Amino acid sequence: MREKVLIVDFGGQYVHLIARRCRELGVYSEVVDFARLKEVNLKDYSALVLSGGPKSVSEEGAPTVDQEVLRTGLPVLGICYGHQLIAKLMGGRVERSALREYGRTEVEVVGESVLFAGLGRRQVVWMSHGDVVLEPPPGFRVTAVSEKGAIAAMEDPDRGIYSVQFHPEVRHTENGTRILENFLRMAAGLRERWSPVDRVQEIMEEIRRSVRPGEAVICGVSGGIDSVTTALILHRVVGDDLHVVFVDHGLMRKGEVEEVLEALKGLGIRNVHFVDARSRFLQALKGVVDPEEKRKVIGRLFAEVFKEVARTVPNARYLAQGTIYPDRVESGATGSATSVIKSHHNVGGLPRDLGLDLIEPLRDLYKDEVRVVARALGVPERIVRRHPFPGPGLAVRVIGEVTEEKLEVCRAASAIVEEELERAGLYDSVWQAFAVVGEDRWVGVKGDEREHGRIVVVRIVTSEDGMTADWFRASHELLDRISRRITNEVPGVTMVCYAISSKPPATIEPC
Repeated sequence: MREKVLIVDFGGQYVHLIARRCRELGVYSEVVDFARLKEVNLKDYSALVLSGGPKSVSEEGAPTVDQEVLRTGLPVLGICYGHQLIAKLMGGRVERSALREYGRTEVEVVGESVLFAGLGRRQVVWMSHGDVVLEPPPGFRVTAVSEKGAIAAMEDPDRGIYSVQFHPEVRHTENGTRILENFLRMAAGLRERWSPVDRVQEIMEEIRRSVRPGEAVICGVSGGIDSVTTALILHRVVGDDLHVVFVDHGLMRKGEVEEVLEALKGLGIRNVHFVDARSRFLQALKGVVDPEEKRKVIGRLFAEVFKEVARTVPNARYLAQGTIYPDRVESGATGSATSVIKSHHNVGGLPRDLGLDLIEPLRDLYKDEVRVVARALGVPERIVRRHPFPGPGLAVRVIGEVTEEKLEVCRAASAIVEEELERAGLYDSVWQAFAVVGEDRWVGVKGDEREHGRIVVVRIVTSEDGMTADWFRASHELLDRISRRITNEVPGVTMVCYAISSKPPATIEPC
């Protein structure tokens, strides 16, 4: 049995960082909502992590797990809320306290510890809690305390249960990765080294068992790395039974249609159904200003196009999509404690009468893991390097009604942003870079004449996986070049602004 870590999600904002850190350390991890834990066979896992969460363990109806979960013999690590829950379930004392700690905090290691093995006596960690463990459960030893005297970590090596009040998964905890590694390798004794490519081999075997020879698979390709990699995985398994559908909805980046068609040809995919639906999508989006409604309109039209193409493909049985893990998270598809941030056209938006079974090979991978897989499979480097692009395309970068004029401004301005980053050698250093066009206008002067032009907002962010992001500290010189080029080369633009909000509170895309 392959070594796997199961992370129980209590609604904490960092739960998916825990999963990422485990994977980065070479241990495959999965996240399950606490309410669905009873549906999971714990015998399939090698270790358990109880995540943080926004509730108090003392609240009525607070998230919890059955005490038997802590008696299975699986090594367990509790983080923040998980730390408090372990204390409560196993006989310790937890209370709301004036010892609330937020942000960077120094803790002191006060005893022999597996988690802190090889680390110094004082550690800077990231705290965020209101409850505090005042007394550890019987059999536990306190291994670290905070500046305010709170129990920062405790262990019961005999039962394989460990917990910390802070968040080792965030970068602000200076030795957080080492602490997680100590749990995985020393406490849990895990030895395997997993990589995303390993998961793809498993996915291919699953597809072989499900798709019988002669059954056609329809795969929607948008031009991004996720959908192209999905198509290539399916092509490796089912060959010419794969039918790729590439819809030009008029919402693509500059030159993207030609580039994608050439890439698909180079990958040896022969059955490519190119659908020019530009007028159809623009007509459907006419008068639509609400961001969620835009996404739903686009999702519905995509589904209609897929159905229409499917009718022309003999024995069409499956629909493959490039859904990745962050798509499912933001669409609220991963658990009862997860809020819907925004609907993704390829997550839960397909009509029930589609008549095709869904295949999502990348649904459990993060974007950077998809890049690893893509390179291993031979996806062209230009596509591998290309910044993430939303399924609904430029429609989510146009605030308000989508019009051809606004799309042209957005497309041309975004191309300039990317070109200048490439020229500065910074393209691969950022997560996404693009332009946003809204309804607001700014009076300008061009050629000694007054012009009431559009405002373009430039957005450049850094991120590891798109779940959180920070704005890129671009130089004044770079911003100046971008601004001058956009106002000079893109008709109808008189003002360029730079977005400097992180995620959270702002999402990366405006809509």
